[in-house]
Amino acid sequence: MTPDTADTPHPPDAPDTPDTPDTADATKTVETVETDAGTARITWHRARRRARLVLAVSHGAGGGIEARDLKALAAALPAHGVTVALVEQPWRVAGKKVAPAPKTLDTGWRGIWPALVKPGLPVISGGRSAGARVACRTATELGAHAVLALSFPLHPPGRPEKSRAAELLGAGVPTLVVQGGNDPFGRPGEFPEGAYELVEVPHGDHGFAVPKRADLTAEEAVAVVTDAVVSWTAALG
Repeated sequence: MTPDTADTPHPPDAPDTPDTPDTADATKTVETVETDAGTARITWHRARRRARLVLAVSHGAGGGIEARDLKALAAALPAHGVTVALVEQPWRVAGKKVAPAPKTLDTGWRGIWPALVKPGLPVISGGRSAGARVACRTATELGAHAVLALSFPLHPPGRPEKSRAAELLGAGVPTLVVQGGNDPFGRPGEFPEGAYELVEVPHGDHGFAVPKRADLTAEEAVAVVTDAVVSWTAALG
């Protein structure tokens, strides 16, 4: 695997810590899905009132759905009429430590999609890091309602000439990017103009972690993510 096919090196997507509690057990179910790339897994966090959207989000190449921003979204969005589906790609379910090439990630996402649309609701295709790239690349093809790109890896660290901007700009649907202000894979100021919204997490790195000297806490940094997504999804209908 080369730097062009994965987001290497792989920093942790976010600390796998119990900063954010899971949603109520009654709203949480787990489903396995067979895809051409192997067995995937969806952890559903159902809306606590009438659902109007499904937000499907996948992990990056360096972590799983335990990333604190993904856990925070699963905890926050169901109270706002959004069912959250945390998706584990087949390579992760199989226990592999290294993500496959983008083509295989796209194959896995396509295979998961029928289960995501089964509830009959508009689906926001989302992910963090490598998962955000997958969401952008496949959004139009799959008929996604919108795209949520968390920590979009605009380029490998220190290699701005290896831009992935075309993937983001080619999503073709309403897109929200949430980016750490100090993300080595692309700081907010490096992003090109385009038909998408961008929210900055001040001082945040690729996993939205902030230094102790920052003027906001780790919890406040995650709240920037969830607040932005709650507002954005409300505007989507």
